Amino acid sequence: MDPSNPYRDYTQTITKIFQEGLSLPHGGMKKPDSIPIDFSSPKVLILAPHPDDECVMGSLPLRLRREVGSQVITLPITLGSNPDRKDERMGEIQAACEWIGFDLEVIEDRGLDNINPCFRLENQEEWKFSTTKLANAIVKNNPDMLFFPNATDWNQTHLGVHLLVMDALSTLNSFSTILVETEFWGQMKDPNLMVESSSDEVADLVAALSHHRGEIKRNPFHLRLPAWMQDNVRRGAEVVGGQGGKAPKFDFATLYKLSRWEDGHQYRLWDHGKFLAHAMSGNKSILDQLK
Repeated sequence: MDPSNPYRDYTQTITKIFQEGLSLPHGGMKKPDSIPIDFSSPKVLILAPHPDDECVMGSLPLRLRREVGSQVITLPITLGSNPDRKDERMGEIQAACEWIGFDLEVIEDRGLDNINPCFRLENQEEWKFSTTKLANAIVKNNPDMLFFPNATDWNQTHLGVHLLVMDALSTLNSFSTILVETEFWGQMKDPNLMVESSSDEVADLVAALSHHRGEIKRNPFHLRLPAWMQDNVRRGAEVVGGQGGKAPKFDFATLYKLSRWEDGHQYRLWDHGKFLAHAMSGNKSILDQLK
């Protein structure tokens, strides 16, 4: 090994920080200051495939919550596939949402089951029951922005939730909202929005995610969330900004795909992709930047 390589210290520091992170607490830290809800601001509904997805999907909802007082509601579609962990996972998502400042609602006491593409094809009546349950929950909350996984998000439950959302929307007449498709397990081919997060916001998302103790004990993915958000800047610079485009000076970002749902049809919002800079980066408010 060549000790003169200046990048060795860089990569070793990353490894060291990750190892130190393994000893950090899972929940139990002081909550951020609460922010009053402004009911004139856009209402956000996060359709989380599992408990913990509300944090991964949550960078734009968190900014809306803090910058303009949006009410952010998390609705977990499932509580995971392990029946022995469902009550525990409900407790974890309650703690995470309370800590970060999101409200929490449920469809069923123990979530929906069998939300995946195969079940949709083979059990149409049971799928229709789940579709109706979700459609009723969407109407009840009447969100201005609806967050859910994109159509290529790999994980079978994530793919199932995408299909369930689209099936539920197709049953709703005279309903309109902004659809916000998210990614984690599978990248979107055509995201049209890159949202910057501050280091403090990323730290808070990781801290909220740390409340999901059972999941991060088997896979400490909360500690890798900042790296994922850094890589989103690399990718988003070109897939959102255009091939060969200059990367914005973001440290962390999340990619989304926004469209308009109006009376049973999905419409493109913008001709080109957008970068949503942090509130401290400019004078335009987050809502002005989203127009």
